[in-house]
Amino acid sequence: MNTQKTDYQEQLAAAQAEIAQHKTEIARLQQALEQRTQDINRLIQWMQSLQQDILAVYNSVTWQTGNLITRIALKLLRRTVGPTARDHINKLLNGFESWKINYFQSRRQQGLQPYMPWHDIREYALWIKQHEIVNQTTPAQLSAQMAEWQSQPLISLIMPYLEQNESGLHDAIESIRSQIFPKWELCFAYQGTLPDSLIKFLESDSRIFCVNVLENKPLADYLNRALALASGDFIALMGAADKLPTQALYEIVDLLNTHPETDLIYTDHDQLDAEGRRFDPYFKSDWNPDLFYSQNFLHHLSVYRRSLINQIGEFSADYPGHEDYDFTLRFLEQISAKRIRHIPHILYHQRAILTADKNEASGNSACQALQAHFQRLNQSVQVVEAIAGQTRVIYPLPVERPLVSLIIPTRDKLTLLHGTVSGLLNQTDYKPIEIIIIDNGSVEPATLAYLEEIQQNKSVSVIRHQGPFNYSELNNLGVSYATGEIIGLLNNDLEVISSSWLTEMVSHALRPDIGAVGAKLYYANDTIQHAGVIVGLGGLAGHGLKFLAREAPGYHWKPFLIQNYSAVTAACLIMRRRVFQEVGGLNEKDLKVAFNDVDLCLRIREQGYRIVWTPYAELYHLESASRGSDNTLKKHLRLRHELNYMKGKWPHVISHDPYYNPNLTIEYEDFSLAWPPRNT
Repeated sequence: MNTQKTDYQEQLAAAQAEIAQHKTEIARLQQALEQRTQDINRLIQWMQSLQQDILAVYNSVTWQTGNLITRIALKLLRRTVGPTARDHINKLLNGFESWKINYFQSRRQQGLQPYMPWHDIREYALWIKQHEIVNQTTPAQLSAQMAEWQSQPLISLIMPYLEQNESGLHDAIESIRSQIFPKWELCFAYQGTLPDSLIKFLESDSRIFCVNVLENKPLADYLNRALALASGDFIALMGAADKLPTQALYEIVDLLNTHPETDLIYTDHDQLDAEGRRFDPYFKSDWNPDLFYSQNFLHHLSVYRRSLINQIGEFSADYPGHEDYDFTLRFLEQISAKRIRHIPHILYHQRAILTADKNEASGNSACQALQAHFQRLNQSVQVVEAIAGQTRVIYPLPVERPLVSLIIPTRDKLTLLHGTVSGLLNQTDYKPIEIIIIDNGSVEPATLAYLEEIQQNKSVSVIRHQGPFNYSELNNLGVSYATGEIIGLLNNDLEVISSSWLTEMVSHALRPDIGAVGAKLYYANDTIQHAGVIVGLGGLAGHGLKFLAREAPGYHWKPFLIQNYSAVTAACLIMRRRVFQEVGGLNEKDLKVAFNDVDLCLRIREQGYRIVWTPYAELYHLESASRGSDNTLKKHLRLRHELNYMKGKWPHVISHDPYYNPNLTIEYEDFSLAWPPRNT
């Protein structure tokens, strides 16, 4: 009997071991599949961008002129015109479009895709080798620079040690001891008994101070005990298995000497895998408050002025897993945005961990910390959990909702216009609204009949305006007829996806510090058309993450997070009428067609307002379907004038968009790496 029981236990153990192996293999295959899915998404982005470039060539004056000359020559030579290169390319593009539609339909059925690192690990390794700042400056040069500094503050590094990972801890401390800037101290909090070898290692440097927490306590207690040891002018948090590059503290103090008024500094960071390879860099924007309310993007490395920490008190145990988020929110309440600075370099390497468990254990803690922050500010908002453990702030509307005046310039294209107006009247839950259609010379009988009929709805009016197409002039005219406190600039080729789109946008537009609000727009094939405007992209301005699949997480979940941008498209833009009038409306003299929305947003920002983009206002946009392409000499000259005007008016923002990162490309819309970075 005992022998049978032993055999059974051995068989069971063998079966369990085999199951564990299969699970490991399934997990590996699943990760490989997810990586291939992301590769496909990136490939589709590049293909659609190439497709757009090809169409631009076909519509160019140069191509059309050459094509005409070729056809005339063939006709004179009495030769037939057979299939051309354009015919072959069109066949390929049509085939790609059909495959793409089928692919996206299947992806939608599977739902949201899991997050995967955006940058290829091999490409990132090559980028590090060629462009990272540590590879370009010698220790002698850095020492000479430090000798000229007026200030060399002491920096206290706070390190809690909860997981027994002696090897990781050794690497972390060695990275601190290797710092070029020597004025630091490590405040180390642990629990229990440490191995003699580790104690000896910690005692080998007089700048390391240790405290035993003595019993199991929450993370906040470790942080507070370590903080009590700190005597530095500035405080930074560090994980016990993470690493600092040798120049990290040097860069912090160098900035403090240039901007001594700074209270909070944060840097870019990446991750370390089990083999110590660096991957998944997060190249961040400059201070982006609405993004911070969606995601704790500061994280590491963040450095805080100690005198202000004394005012806000200790770390709180009320928000497990998000102690640093709550701490930073309370710190921000004490300072102005002008005292926050970002160093656009990777100055922190975080040991990769499985975040799924953390989100399940503490997914609501970030919401609670953020809700408490707004309560302290006496702001009545609702904070809810968003995608992948992120957060969303829902701003309230007043009991008596303000009238929204929606302005739509149009010329014929009845099918598009009808779909847009119908969506506003029948698929939009916000009321009250008024729709002001600016008819710029429609001639088709069906369009003219519709414009007469639609005015039977008291919410709709039609203003006739003859003359050449001038988008800025048409919208300025519409605003002059508007009676709403809120105005909306809309293209005539929009289709409503979510009925709450206008409610969401108005809730942001009513915020006193917000100047304009943009929406998340898709092409008809469910790839992104607009998720914020990056100034400098493509030479002047472009749409970040253009052509990304609707279900794809993108760059650190940015397509799904409320955030600030320098500009948003006027294809769907909501703002207070007073702000529009304050900045003088759209520039109808210098920017008749292109870049007028970018210019408007930049002038709004000049007045101290922020621009917000929200992914919770979703619409389809058939881009420029009613206007056509700039394929005549007159249009080309007009576009050239508009480009030159913008470059002369906004050179500083074009060279550095504060809501982007100089380590990311301005040649493409896909947030790929810049070769070389623009901060070197």
